[in-house]
Amino acid sequence: MSKQIVIIGGGIIGLTSAWYCTQRGHQVTVIDRNPKTRDGCSFGNAGMIVPSHFVPLAAPGMIKLGLKWMWNPESPFYIRPRASWDLLTWLWRFRNACNASHVKRSAPVLRDLHLASRACFQELSSELEDGFSLTPNGLLMLCRSDQALDEEAETAQLANSLNVEACVLDAKATAEKDPSIEMNVAGSVYYPRDCHLSPYKLMNALQSELSVRGCQFLWETDCTRFHLQGRQAVAVETSQGPIDADEFIICGGVWSSQLGQQLQLKLPMQAGKGYSITLDQPCQQPSICSILTEARVAVTPMDSSLRFGGTMEISGLDQSISQSRVRGIISSITDYFPKFKPADFEKCEPWAGLRPCSPDGLPYIGRSGTWENVIVSTGHAMMGISLAPITGRCVAEIADGEQPNVTNFELLSPDRFST
Repeated sequence: MSKQIVIIGGGIIGLTSAWYCTQRGHQVTVIDRNPKTRDGCSFGNAGMIVPSHFVPLAAPGMIKLGLKWMWNPESPFYIRPRASWDLLTWLWRFRNACNASHVKRSAPVLRDLHLASRACFQELSSELEDGFSLTPNGLLMLCRSDQALDEEAETAQLANSLNVEACVLDAKATAEKDPSIEMNVAGSVYYPRDCHLSPYKLMNALQSELSVRGCQFLWETDCTRFHLQGRQAVAVETSQGPIDADEFIICGGVWSSQLGQQLQLKLPMQAGKGYSITLDQPCQQPSICSILTEARVAVTPMDSSLRFGGTMEISGLDQSISQSRVRGIISSITDYFPKFKPADFEKCEPWAGLRPCSPDGLPYIGRSGTWENVIVSTGHAMMGISLAPITGRCVAEIADGEQPNVTNFELLSPDRFST
């Protein structure tokens, strides 16, 4: 039976949710606070599909590493001190999740989601006429030091035990894997099932095709409150008036917590600001995307351009650009890729976006136990693009009363911090 579905948030999670709901014959309206032409997290990210990233952000050693990086203004991680109860409780929950048992529980669900998403992307690439430059060339975790390579080799061993193929390469084998770019590394770990794409093309292709298929978009529209009746939301009040629906899906990124509060939902979240710099005419163009392991910088070829993305800066809903963080990214690029010079980036305009980060490093996906017709889908942090299509498919299944076929899906419950 066809339903009227309202999706709050027009980022990649909102668009893929709209895509799969529309495929099932539902009438979908997407509401977004931004204009139609926008440049949020779904556009400026590294565009990677990463089955290799089965370890959540909350993992052993992250607290110690974060404290070490806090004192370096060019480091990949920073928390701006501020008087915020939400930040303090988020940090406490993050600390409690940084343990081996949490990784053991979380790795299978993240593995399954990434691999299923990869399959969805392959289907989408044939369904979206304009495409989005999907490139299944794998990913290299590049390591400058032997210590980093040893640590990544341990992760590779865990990956192989989870049936995520990984191969440890020395410096020579790494150079042979991608001879199109000169690298200054001790070695790498190669994940052949990873992919990359152009997020800008993906967003535009989805948005265009959804419009053709009858999806309605309300841009520059704020959602202010829900109209409730019993255990159901019957309408959402917007800056353009109330909108009725049978199902409401919250995909508002870092703003989802505020929306959730109106429904007594506890969705602890912090905005993790990330940066990217895109070179239109790089001096060398790799054929494989990579992560500069020690620097936590992602490197993605996007057609003729090359994008570098990094940092996790927790500083509230502040989208200003810290030039010291940008300098840190550029410095790391020249360390790993000696042909690149700081002068190459002088005319580049840095981009910054706010990624929604849950304290345990897992997204919130599922129906709230409090409300019969409210679905939450947010908190994907740096994995928004990678997990987008499988998230959208799960959301559509939940809207139709089905249980997603994903290992340990209950770990993603939006109610997990309610007690």
